[in-house]
Amino acid sequence: MSYDYVIVGAGSAGCVLANRLSEDATSRVLLLEAGPADTYPWIHIPIGYGKTMFHPVLNWGFQSEPEPQLNGRTMYTPRGRTLGGSSAINGLIQIRGQAEDFDHWEELGAEGWNAQETLRYFIKSERNTRGAGAYHGGGGPLHVSDIGQKHELAEAFIAAAGELGIPRTDDFNGASQEGAGYLQLTTRNGFRCSAAVAYLRPARHRPNLRVITGAHVLRIVFEGRRAVGVEYRKDGQAVLVRAQREVVLSAGAVQSPQLLQLSGIGPAALLSAMGIPVLNDLPGVGEGLQDHLALRFIFKCAKPITTNDALRSALAKMQTGLRYALFRTGPMAIGVMIASLITRVMPGATSPDMQLFLSTVSADDRGMKPHQFSGFTVAYYPLRPSSRGSIHIKSPDPMTPPAIAYNYLSTNYDRAITVAGARLVRRLAAAHPLARYIVEEYRPGFAAESDADILAAVREAGTTGYHPVGTCRMGRDEGSVVDPRLRVRGVSNLRVVDASVMPTLVSGNTNAGTIMIAEKAADMIREDALGAARLDAPRTVAMTTA
Repeated sequence: MSYDYVIVGAGSAGCVLANRLSEDATSRVLLLEAGPADTYPWIHIPIGYGKTMFHPVLNWGFQSEPEPQLNGRTMYTPRGRTLGGSSAINGLIQIRGQAEDFDHWEELGAEGWNAQETLRYFIKSERNTRGAGAYHGGGGPLHVSDIGQKHELAEAFIAAAGELGIPRTDDFNGASQEGAGYLQLTTRNGFRCSAAVAYLRPARHRPNLRVITGAHVLRIVFEGRRAVGVEYRKDGQAVLVRAQREVVLSAGAVQSPQLLQLSGIGPAALLSAMGIPVLNDLPGVGEGLQDHLALRFIFKCAKPITTNDALRSALAKMQTGLRYALFRTGPMAIGVMIASLITRVMPGATSPDMQLFLSTVSADDRGMKPHQFSGFTVAYYPLRPSSRGSIHIKSPDPMTPPAIAYNYLSTNYDRAITVAGARLVRRLAAAHPLARYIVEEYRPGFAAESDADILAAVREAGTTGYHPVGTCRMGRDEGSVVDPRLRVRGVSNLRVVDASVMPTLVSGNTNAGTIMIAEKAADMIREDALGAARLDAPRTVAMTTA
């Protein structure tokens, strides 16, 4: 089998690339996905997040290594394993990050990835219910919708923020990210709009695009230092497929570095220890892992207005289901997060550094059965953590998951801002508009008062924000893995296009940023292919005679 482009991974980035690269009818595109098709009904219902969080087939369900600063706990790390990838199982939140994030990327050596340039691709990707404007797109593939239903708790949350001097906002993706307000979600008419729904479905009819599910890629195939294809396993059989132009890794921040290392690209000492011949000693592969570390405050609610109440009994579930079936409204149409607050908590902060979320449901852990009492959750995380971790293969066997080491709370800054975030939640909960809805703080509980107590609570109960990035960082320095055009350094015909290339974690959720990266990458790939075609074209030499 031979194609022009072989894309590894049908997640948020891979679906975008499959669509955009196959727009050129002369390009043959193959998209490989290890998981099955996205036919499971709960993928497409926003509240189905709870049904896929621990799904044994649709979720890779990785576990991290024991975290030294989290009492040796391992961190459950869900990653989508179906068409749409993590965009098929995430919380649907559309937050891009701050303009400062992308200008900082350029300062770090990612030329062309500044705020002005990336905004073009955010707008290109988006079909916002608000229509086109200076910050939003009206004709892109990705449907983004307002939460049309006001909620009593959300109004109280926003009003409480106002008492703390944090203004109300109606757009976290507008001129400024700071404020408190309702979220926008990647939904359309009450259904999830994953990257597969937005980008892959409209392109599946194209004769030059082939999608193969159940295809677990084992390694990248090289001739010398030129990537010429991949080997994958399907139904127990190994298959070799060739790429005439490029292999593009879009396997995510966990598995893109894993595949590079399995293929001989990465830290030489690690590869040699695993018995893998070193093709390219690239120390940055798998390094620089970043993630948001979240802590959830659970409150017992004074009124039966939470999603817990809507799901508590058979009758309540039936009423909630009918509301969704007939009108596409209610908890099933929204998911779990409805409002957010983004502000500054650290002295001298020049831009927002903390994000809070309001969820109208409470449970012992995300995706688990709701509590029997009326409850809601306020979760928070620092936006720009300074701790760094790694992704390292543990075996030359491609079926063995890599070692994920987040290294949370390993810096003084992260510990200090984590404490500051908890204190902000407490101040918010004490403000009158929200306090009147709170019977008690169920977790972590009032005993956690001092800085040491708060840190102890985080070490005991802190969880991933599900935003791993940075393990194939782009830049110009020796520690970078890809250049600003996302080409892997030291080899040819190989790119990485997913959240792993982010130089630093964006200030917010990562799905929108990953889609933006793929939109921009598709343009670069096609530009480079056009340039190569011009170089390869026969040259006509004009002959003159004396």
